[in-house]
This record gives sequence, structure tokens and C-alpha cells, in this order.
Amino acid sequence: MPLLPEPLERLAAELGRLPGVGPKTAQRLALHLVGWSSDASRRLEQAIADVRQGVGRCVTCGFIAPAGELCALCRQAGRDDGLVCVVAGVTDVLAIERSGGFRGRYHVLGGTLSPIDGVGPEALNLDRLLDRVRQGGVREVIVATDADVEGEATAAYLAERLAELGVPLTRPAHGLPVGGELAYADERTVAHAISGRLPV
Repeated sequence: MPLLPEPLERLAAELGRLPGVGPKTAQRLALHLVGWSSDASRRLEQAIADVRQGVGRCVTCGFIAPAGELCALCRQAGRDDGLVCVVAGVTDVLAIERSGGFRGRYHVLGGTLSPIDGVGPEALNLDRLLDRVRQGGVREVIVATDADVEGEATAAYLAERLAELGVPLTRPAHGLPVGGELAYADERTVAHAISGRLPV
């Protein structure tokens, strides 16, 4: 027989679906939320609803933006339009931006190729990247996917597709451990890796 009421167990189960939240943390969060006032609960509920309705992906690069609009980075003047850094996810953009070592543009794929998980090229934001390159003005594409099997497979696929368009492709050269994740690297490591990139 469960010790906690069913709605609380259900809340803990939903919170446990968040990245980095294990069963114990999810239960602690759920128990904490029980003690919240009605006003605090409504504010959280409204904040989640506002995100669902008003936040989407940038129409150019795929980063987080107001729904149907350009993101803050695509609107930012003074960035190098000829240099596009391709990453798997939003957290990778945040890691590179924290490093202060990159002043170009981004393209967020929304994942990496993983045939074993059923993630093929059609599941990623690849067509928009190829369109951006075909439009001209891009002189280099940096593929900053993780140095794991999926990240390397994605980089190899992009190298093949972009070779047809005559745009040089590079990868962050060093500083990022093999098998490591870009989002968890410190700022200096990311900046060093980006500045020391090598051709693919």
C-alpha cells in the first residue's frame, strides 16, 4: 500500500521525467510543492502555461525564441554571419556563449543521429541548415556536436552533405574529452576547443 496519496505520487512521477531529476529528488520536490500557497502554485502553473504558449524555436537557427520569431542571438548585431556553429541542443549554445569565445551564428539540430534510437536525418533540423548555406555568405561551418558515437556520426553526415556545397567544415579540436558532453564543460575548456578547431 503506497504511503503517499495517489495525486502526490503522480506529481512525483511527472517531476521525475525532468532531466537530472531522480526518484528521490522528484519526491522531495513534490512534497515541497504540497506546502506551497495557492498563489505560489498558480504562479508556477501560469509560468508553465506561458512557456508552452509563448516560447518556441527560432525560425532561423532553432534556438529558443518567442514563438514564431527570431531568437536574441539571431537579432544580435555585430556577429559574424559567415561563421555558423552547429550544435545538438540549446544547452550547447548556452555553454559556448558562456565561454565568450565565439562571435558567429548558431544552428541547433535538436539532437544527433542515432539509428539505434530511430533518430535519422529527417528528425533533425538539417534542411534549414543546408538552406542557410545554399543562400550564400557562409564561409565555415563548425560542427560542435559531442565527441561521442552519435556526435561523430552527425559530424560525418554533415561533412558529406556540406561537401557538395563547397563550404569548409571544422570540429572543435581539443579540450573536450572524448565521450564528454559539451553542455557540462567549463567555459575555458569550451573557448579553447572552439579557438583550436581543425578541418574535418
